[in-house]
Amino acid sequence: MADNTNNPWGRKPGESNPWGAGGGSGSGGGSGGPGGPGGTIPPDLEDLLKKAQENMRRAMPGGLGPTKVVSLVAVAALGLWLASGFYFINPGENAVITQFGKWQKTQSEPGLGYRLPWPIQEASTINVTQERKISIGFAESGGRGAGGKRDIPEESLMLTSDANMIDLDLVVFWNIENARDYLFNILDPEQTIKKVAESAIREVVGQTKLQPITTGNRTDVADRAKKIMQDTLDSYKSGVSIIGVSIQEATVHPDVIEAFEDVVAAQQDAERFQNEATIYANDIVPKARGEAIKLVQAAEAYKTSTITKAKGDAERFNSIYSAYVDGKDVTRTRLYLETMEEVLRSAQKIVIDDTASGSGVVPYLPLNELKPAAGTADKGSAGTTDPAQGGSSQPALGGFGMRGDTP
Repeated sequence: MADNTNNPWGRKPGESNPWGAGGGSGSGGGSGGPGGPGGTIPPDLEDLLKKAQENMRRAMPGGLGPTKVVSLVAVAALGLWLASGFYFINPGENAVITQFGKWQKTQSEPGLGYRLPWPIQEASTINVTQERKISIGFAESGGRGAGGKRDIPEESLMLTSDANMIDLDLVVFWNIENARDYLFNILDPEQTIKKVAESAIREVVGQTKLQPITTGNRTDVADRAKKIMQDTLDSYKSGVSIIGVSIQEATVHPDVIEAFEDVVAAQQDAERFQNEATIYANDIVPKARGEAIKLVQAAEAYKTSTITKAKGDAERFNSIYSAYVDGKDVTRTRLYLETMEEVLRSAQKIVIDDTASGSGVVPYLPLNELKPAAGTADKGSAGTTDPAQGGSSQPALGGFGMRGDTP
């Protein structure tokens, strides 16, 4: 037995080589193929396992019994179970730790972490910085037709506030803001976001006319829809952040395209008329304002002139009255003469002398009428003949205005 203890393979001294039947006692062994003269025989696996068990019995006090084997297996299993609690977090990820299904903590720092092994605790790793997107109104297709898109009419067809049908496709970009709320507060996050986005865009389109959506006011529509989406998801405590909403396409439905074209033409005419009216207003309004200012200034001048004249007449009347008080006869005669001068200035005058014979009409020389007559004398008028040529030096009788016989 002592010999077996010293020999790890359990061979007795002088026994043949366990690796083969041939060969001497040296370490070189014989040569040749297996089973041949001096050849070696491959080791027996069952024999090797038995010898390994014997070595383990000698290494453990009292030998390797069934209880110790079970203990070793239990310790190994426990070690493997505890080692399963290690997890690793990459940058941009969060790990949500749950204990028996209930939230325990959220780890956001990248690196190695540990939690109690399953089924006590579990770790769900989520990428919170990844930008995700949801399509509404169309679906991405692998084919080359239609630009790689497949239209979904039940999602894309919407009714505007002016009772028009519009075919609208949009993409919603979102990411995870709170990993705990994202996992525990909504059952199907992507479907929830899609339904909320579809409801929001329909609400905004239903409050907007067709033309702004199709002709350049898409940004306002997208921003309003984004705000409604975010407010709704926040009320759900979904842990989702809407990054942006992009309207990919907004076209008029074929069933209403003719009516839409008529509306567009009418709107263009309305804009043209509005522009013409604006041009006319820009031309006529300044003129009217100038005329108004002119009338106001004329009225102010008339007012000032009238007031000044009235004051002058009042002062003149007061001075005349003062003179009248001092000399009533003289003032009365002067007033009469001034009045008759004013009245008779433009009247045809005939002077009658009661003492004269005949009709009594007195001839007079109308000097004011002779001025234009003198102006035409150089042109050969009658009654301007030179006395040296035998003509009369008296003016024509037509310039005297004389009536009746000469005294």
